[in-house]
Amino acid sequence: MIQGCYHCGEPIPEKCNLSIEILGESRHLCCAGCEAVATMIVENNLTNYYEYRTQQAQKSELVPQHLKTLLLYDHQDIQDDFVRKNAQHHKEIVLSVDSVSCAACAWLIEKQLYKQNGVITIEVNITTQRALLVWDDSQVKLSHLLTLMHQLGYKAAPFEVDAQEQHYQKTMRHYLYKLGIAGIATMQVMMFAIALYFDVFDKHENSFRNYLRWISLFITTPVLLYSALPFYLNAWRNIKALTLGMDVPVSIALLCAYSASIFATVTDQGEVYFESISMFTFFLLLGRFLEMRARRHATAISSNLLKLIPAMATLVSGEQVAAKTLKKGDAVTILPGEYLPADGVIIQGLTTIDESMLTGESIAVKRSKNAHVFAGTLNGNGNITIKVTHNRKDAFISNIIRLQDQALYSKPKIAVMADNVARYFVGAILVIAVMTWLYWHVYLPEDALWITLAVLVATCPCALSLATPTALTCSTSSLGQLGLLVRRGHVLETLCKVNHIIIDKTGTLTEGNVQLVGTTIFGQYSTSDVLTYAAELERYANHPLTKPFLPYQAKRPLFDSVKNIVGHGLSGKINNQQWRIGKYEFVRDSQSNLAPLANVDYCDDYSIWLSCDNHIVAAFKIEDPLRQDSKQLVDSFKQQGIKVTMLTGDNSIHAQRVAKQLNIDNLHANMTPMNKLNFLNKIPATDVSLMIGDGINDAPILAGSHLSIALSSGTDIAKSSADMVLLGNNLLSIITARQLALRTRNIIRENLAWALGYNLIILPLAVAGLVTPYIAVIGMSASSIIVVSNSLRLLR
Repeated sequence: MIQGCYHCGEPIPEKCNLSIEILGESRHLCCAGCEAVATMIVENNLTNYYEYRTQQAQKSELVPQHLKTLLLYDHQDIQDDFVRKNAQHHKEIVLSVDSVSCAACAWLIEKQLYKQNGVITIEVNITTQRALLVWDDSQVKLSHLLTLMHQLGYKAAPFEVDAQEQHYQKTMRHYLYKLGIAGIATMQVMMFAIALYFDVFDKHENSFRNYLRWISLFITTPVLLYSALPFYLNAWRNIKALTLGMDVPVSIALLCAYSASIFATVTDQGEVYFESISMFTFFLLLGRFLEMRARRHATAISSNLLKLIPAMATLVSGEQVAAKTLKKGDAVTILPGEYLPADGVIIQGLTTIDESMLTGESIAVKRSKNAHVFAGTLNGNGNITIKVTHNRKDAFISNIIRLQDQALYSKPKIAVMADNVARYFVGAILVIAVMTWLYWHVYLPEDALWITLAVLVATCPCALSLATPTALTCSTSSLGQLGLLVRRGHVLETLCKVNHIIIDKTGTLTEGNVQLVGTTIFGQYSTSDVLTYAAELERYANHPLTKPFLPYQAKRPLFDSVKNIVGHGLSGKINNQQWRIGKYEFVRDSQSNLAPLANVDYCDDYSIWLSCDNHIVAAFKIEDPLRQDSKQLVDSFKQQGIKVTMLTGDNSIHAQRVAKQLNIDNLHANMTPMNKLNFLNKIPATDVSLMIGDGINDAPILAGSHLSIALSSGTDIAKSSADMVLLGNNLLSIITARQLALRTRNIIRENLAWALGYNLIILPLAVAGLVTPYIAVIGMSASSIIVVSNSLRLLR
């Protein structure tokens, strides 16, 4: 039975599973501090301490400072600021990860963390240098997972836009220092190298030549030990984890060239490569520097959304508080020209709100009392007071960024393929480099080293690793500017293949601004009575068709046990009477044995029917105008050779009228949710479907189609089922999104063709000795910059 910590004797907390093998047995420990000290004792062969000690050690305070910081992240109060629970009740966090430079780094982190019990998902995006971590807190602590990442050499912390901005500036400043030292050294060493290359010294001046070599060694050493340090650190992480990253051949090339040059300088035999070392490091750092700038540009659009949220907010009392401290229920005053500090509901005032940063639509929209408004949007011309409805981490703008990041973490097939190719390509490069050295060492030993260096440098697969993620990041950012929120990683890939559009009518092709234009009574009830009963039943529905009845609702609910039969209607009881509203077949209940009081025949003019105890008492005629861009949307798809089908739960007459206006040939009306899903299952296997909808009845087909888009004005279940959400009302953004997807596919192909083509061309030239090391450096750096720059075209 476990009695206490083996190191300090303190009681072991519940659910603490820390242990280490000491003196042949597994010893249980009470905390990470004792574990760190015990591990140090064991690893340094000092276990005799435990055999001969006369008393228990004091509870260790020798925990490294960074580990103490990581332990704080396990506190619930701290986690409230950056951790959320997903639908499966697992904890979820977005992390900023330092020093992630290639696909091998991402693979290494994912591989190590997936070994831990309790890790549900860990996905790393090398372009944004962020990771999405989902874990079961009852099995593993966040601090333990962060510690593992630190042990791998990657510092990880919760993503905060301000902290990441500071880290980015700090990293770029250090890169500039390293770049500056390498650049100055390159210029100095090249001056000496010119004299050595052209052999301007005769045999009597040999001592002066050696002097220049020693000076070159002195100047190059800081470049190798300081400027090139990031390459060694990345290579060492890869080697420790028994994997291969693109910095492995780079580090081998630098160290081999430096070692050979030292040997030649000390023994006065052979050639020196100090100028190649300095130039190689300079151009490689320059390429990484420009690459980081380009990545930053690609990811800044979504990150900068959070910067729109002001730092301070004014409570109705006049007190100024930090916006991030606002809680649900707080009342905040916003003046004209101020950005909203939180999501909320207007409780006083009338204004216009600029929501372009969310929807992509530049025209400000009117917002009055009871309207929902969002953090980061700009208040126009009115004083308003809002009641906060969400904390900062649950704000709409935070959800947008989180969902965009999740889409980037989910890699399409082409990205996975490129990462795998790059990893194996490094191994192939090392084998080819060894074979190259062996060949030239036999036939031309004095040139064997520099030819091998050229092979290692010229063929580094940096561009191949960057070809896909940079393009996907740029295109996802561009979609966000269009007002399209991407929720799945396969969106861009699937959007290119779509050949069948399936689209809902009400609230999608139409405005959803349904108007009641006629009421017909069948029986003894008055018009006001039937409107009230209809409104009270529709109170329990969430569909555009309910809007015309809202003004007729009673002050308090009238019906008991209302049931919503999705796709058919609603039913409820009052005074032992069964009332129904919805489709004709549903309200009349033809299976009932009761004889109707009035023999009311079905009429296409009416969309909604009302009955009491299976007797039809009223019918309602409604109209819903078409969206202005619906016709252009349908015509554009048809011009691209894409089949368009309209599915609707409305009656056939209304549906046919809309289909005729929009020139849609494939129409299916009176469809229930299951009917829609069955239709999807019966389409040809060659059809790649895109479903566009907004209602609860669209949720099954939205989830089942190859690709789906929900409108922001739609129901929550529709939006959660869809792969994309259209935040604004501009349907034409969908057409632009498809064009962007096609451009993205072309640019990824161009990037891969360039990266692979460059390596296939440069490799035989380098092996043949036709590429000098400094040309190899320039070519490799230029290749990476070309790939990143080509991807940035997607942001235009």
